[in-house]
Amino acid sequence: MTMDIRVGVDAGSTTWKAVAIDAAGRIVGRRIEPSEPHVDEQTRRGLIELLRPLGLERPMALGATGYGRKRVPDAGTRITEIAAHARGAFAVVPGAGFVLDVGGQDAKAIRLGPGGRALEFAMNDRCAAGTGRFLENSLARLKLGWEDVEPTVRRASRAARISSTCAVFAETEIVGLLADGVPVAEVVRGLVESLAERLAALLAQVRPDGPITATGGVARGSALLEAIAARVGRPVQAAPEPQLVGALGAALLAT
Repeated sequence: MTMDIRVGVDAGSTTWKAVAIDAAGRIVGRRIEPSEPHVDEQTRRGLIELLRPLGLERPMALGATGYGRKRVPDAGTRITEIAAHARGAFAVVPGAGFVLDVGGQDAKAIRLGPGGRALEFAMNDRCAAGTGRFLENSLARLKLGWEDVEPTVRRASRAARISSTCAVFAETEIVGLLADGVPVAEVVRGLVESLAERLAALLAQVRPDGPITATGGVARGSALLEAIAARVGRPVQAAPEPQLVGALGAALLAT
């Protein structure tokens, strides 16, 4: 028995996500886990856990996206991250015209067309400085977690200048700032501003002339979205459940 349930798997570089949707496109099951080395094994186990509460052994269709999409077993459709995030964002934010997806290893700015089709995109996949990994590694150096970013940024009276354009060199710069007595809050605000500057430059390549929908785990940080919005002069709002947007798009496009 399969019922009319489709599943999308987003096998990302840092997290593995999956959603199950019904015939109306509504999410009826969701799962998020840290990515494991063996995508095929993780997917087999994860899908069992995802579908068991629905009384299913397999979905009607399975779509895969993300870095590990080629290693998702039994996927009938393999979808680029661009297409998946475009379609997923359009589903949760009807009429969305622009998407900013910030993943662990890359960032993508997408201009959408009718039905959530990607018309144009710009991508940063060559340097971690414009991705979630930049902030994640820097926070680890400061002994902070993602949940500490918002309150820490709000405490800062100004942003420390993080001038390095390389994520590795930025860590060295952070050590120097702390040694000079710069408060941690100012360093964190500087990191957020630095990432926002790079992401705003990426967005400029698709010439946004309306609101921007942010997807990916990094979109959960309102301080970063506010900093980006200030630079592009357009509202930047996180999509509902931003980490699941890619998986949702894969499910909607699965055949």
